[in-house]
Amino acid sequence: MAALMAALARPFRRGPAGLGTALRREAMGGPCGRGTQVLRKSLQRGVVLSTGSFLVYEAHKLISGFAEVHASFKVEDVIEQADYLYGSGETEKLYRLLVQHKNSDDAELLWRLARSSRDLAQLGSTSAEEKKKLTYDSLEYAKKALEKNESNFAAHKWYGICLSDVGDYEGIKTKIGNAIIIKEHFQRAIELNPKDATTIHLIGIWCYSFAEMPWYQRKIAATLFATPPTSTFQEALRYFHMAEEADPNFYSKNLLFLGKTYLKLNNKKMALLWLSKAKEYPAQTEEDKQVQKEALELLNSI
Repeated sequence: MAALMAALARPFRRGPAGLGTALRREAMGGPCGRGTQVLRKSLQRGVVLSTGSFLVYEAHKLISGFAEVHASFKVEDVIEQADYLYGSGETEKLYRLLVQHKNSDDAELLWRLARSSRDLAQLGSTSAEEKKKLTYDSLEYAKKALEKNESNFAAHKWYGICLSDVGDYEGIKTKIGNAIIIKEHFQRAIELNPKDATTIHLIGIWCYSFAEMPWYQRKIAATLFATPPTSTFQEALRYFHMAEEADPNFYSKNLLFLGKTYLKLNNKKMALLWLSKAKEYPAQTEEDKQVQKEALELLNSI
């Protein structure tokens, strides 16, 4: 399980994503705007009402229409700001923005809050006590996101990640016990979004972890399940290749694990290929540097 824990400790950063003019136009109901459409329909219906009742009724409808537009804009604007801050690496600012919406019913906001809470927990400046609180909070936000929209792939992805994190506080027995649930949510995320390379990579890590699980952890698994979860290095390899096909060179660690898995399968030629790619991957983060170091050590050992 060590490989899975290490992989899930990564913040999974992606670039900023703006919603754009088209979404704003759609939210307003087209070029003339939703408020204008409400007013036009009001005038058309008003001829059958008395002057007084028309003014009261249509004023209420018009205000309600604008209120709905405002609410729609608010969610979209927050998501746009959140994605910009995430892409910019502004972890603390992002959390402060999203935590204001912790009672939201919007799954898109909630899974982003789960991710943000987790990222904040991973910062070195976060105290141990606060890290634990944020870890449990992130799971609750991800759970709520799923309750609001079971068909949201990111909600499944982050629920699986956050559930694994909570296992770090509840012991290896709980972590192994949650393993099947974690994999089920990753698989559901892939069903909903087959091109999400990160989730595909995580299933590969899950398979790799169970393939190399030490005997004492297998013994624990045997006490928890009638049929304990198992996997093979061949299965792990398939998922790592699937991730690479979905998004080539998206993550240095996927290249590294392709090399490591080929080593486990005694295919030195392919191991050399992928470990070389991992070593040559442009180091943009501290994790990339660690990948380069490990890849070099493995290459020197072959």
